[in-house]
Amino acid sequence: MYHIKTMSAEDLEFAVQITDTMDWGMINEDFELIMQLEPEGCFTLSSDSERIGIATTISFGKVGWFGNLIVNETHRGKGAGSLLVKHAIQYLTSKNVKTIGLYAYTEKIPFYQRLGFKYDSDFIIMKGKGFSSSIQAGLREAKEEEIKTIIKFDQSCFGASRKKILEPILSDSNNLCYVSFEEGQLAGYVAAKVYEGIADLGPLVCKPRRGRVALALLKIILNRLDGFEISLCIPKKESEILDFLSKSGFSEGFRVARMFYGPDIIKYCMYIAESLERG
Repeated sequence: MYHIKTMSAEDLEFAVQITDTMDWGMINEDFELIMQLEPEGCFTLSSDSERIGIATTISFGKVGWFGNLIVNETHRGKGAGSLLVKHAIQYLTSKNVKTIGLYAYTEKIPFYQRLGFKYDSDFIIMKGKGFSSSIQAGLREAKEEEIKTIIKFDQSCFGASRKKILEPILSDSNNLCYVSFEEGQLAGYVAAKVYEGIADLGPLVCKPRRGRVALALLKIILNRLDGFEISLCIPKKESEILDFLSKSGFSEGFRVARMFYGPDIIKYCMYIAESLERG
C-alpha cells in the first residue's frame, strides 16, 4: 500500500541516494533548500514501510513548479509516480496556484499528458567550462540595493514573483549576478549559483528582442567563471546563444520539454531557466 508524507530531515539521505540512481548530482543541501522554501510541498512516497520515491514543488503565488519526481525502479509502471504527481497538483492548487510548470524528459511527455499537462516547448541542457572572451562595455555586477528591482523585472517576464528563490540566490556573496540597463531601466540580468569549481548558470532573463543583451550577459558571467564546470537549461529556439555555446566548447547533455498544467505563463521574454526543479 502506498503512502505519501511530507519530506523531513530524516528523508534527506534517501532523497540523495535515489537521485544518484539517475546521476542528477544532488546533495543534501539541494533538498534542504527546497524544503526551506516550500516546507509542506516536498514529498516522500512509501510502500508499506519502505521509502520508494520522492517529488518536490515550489509555489510562486499563482505559478508553481514540480520537479525531482523519481520512483524506485521496481515500483515503476504501477501507479506510484502518478500518485505523487496528483498529490503535488492537489497541494499546489490548495495554495491557489493556477499554473503548474515542469521540465520532463522527452520520453515522459505522454505520462504527464495523461495527467493533464500540455507540451509547451523544448529546452536543452548544455554543459561546458567557463572561459575568457571579449566583454561588452556597460554591463556590471548587480548591487544589493537593486535586488528588489531585479525581482520585479523577473516577475514581469516569468508571470509571478520568484522572490522566495531569487532573494537567497542574489543575496549570497558566493553567487554572481550581472545586469544590463537601457536608459535607466533594467533590460536584462543573469545569475549563477557558484560552488567549488562548478556553477549552475541561470536564470537569465531579458526583454524581448534583446538577443545582443542576452549574449553579452552570458559572455560576462562565463568570463567570471573561467575554468568552472557549468551547466544551464536553455530554450531550443535560442539558436544564436546555442550556436555561441557550441562553438565555445559546450556540448548538449540532454533535452527536456517544458509543460504546463493550467494556463501558460508569459513567454515573450528571452529566458534561461533558474533550475529544472524550480523553473
